[in-house]
Amino acid sequence: MVTRDPRIDAYIADSADFARPILTHLREVVHAACPEAEETLKWSAPHFLYKGMLCGMQAFKAHCAFGFWKGSLVVAGNGQSTEGMGQFGRITAVSDLPSRTVLTLLIRQAMALNDQGVKSPTRANRKPRPEAKVPPDLAAALAKNRKARATFEGFSPSHRREYVEWITEARTEPTRLRRIETTVGWLAEGKNRNWKYQNR
Repeated sequence: MVTRDPRIDAYIADSADFARPILTHLREVVHAACPEAEETLKWSAPHFLYKGMLCGMQAFKAHCAFGFWKGSLVVAGNGQSTEGMGQFGRITAVSDLPSRTVLTLLIRQAMALNDQGVKSPTRANRKPRPEAKVPPDLAAALAKNRKARATFEGFSPSHRREYVEWITEARTEPTRLRRIETTVGWLAEGKNRNWKYQNR
């Protein structure tokens, strides 16, 4: 039985117009190929679990990404696109993805690897992501709130990046300003970007 995580519903609903059909399609294909898959939110993005990490998807400002946790063992080539995260490059429409049949075969291949207990290839050679650059408007807002600034500076790079990306991906100036105001409020309370989902 397919179990839906309401956080994934919210993630899709909050994504850009172009991204919603892509994310919805990927979600349906994963569940059709692997009805046992569990949904979760990791690193602020939807992921699917089946005896461990299986695959994940993410929406950005102008494209989406989809990839398998053991991508180099599932997808031909080195399993990593040079044009975006995941194995399928920058996805801007459902037509940028392999067919449903091909995706289903890849998902089942990834499932088989998890069934066999195959470990994920080493990620030792992967370069760490650079520190997120704090935009001037966020820096100015943090400078006015000592508690928020202290929380932000005390966060790990990944937690700081979650806030920076949320703000910089706003499509309009009013949305950006609201997100900055919300960010400062949450930081002043010691909250990370996804605090709402931590105790669910």
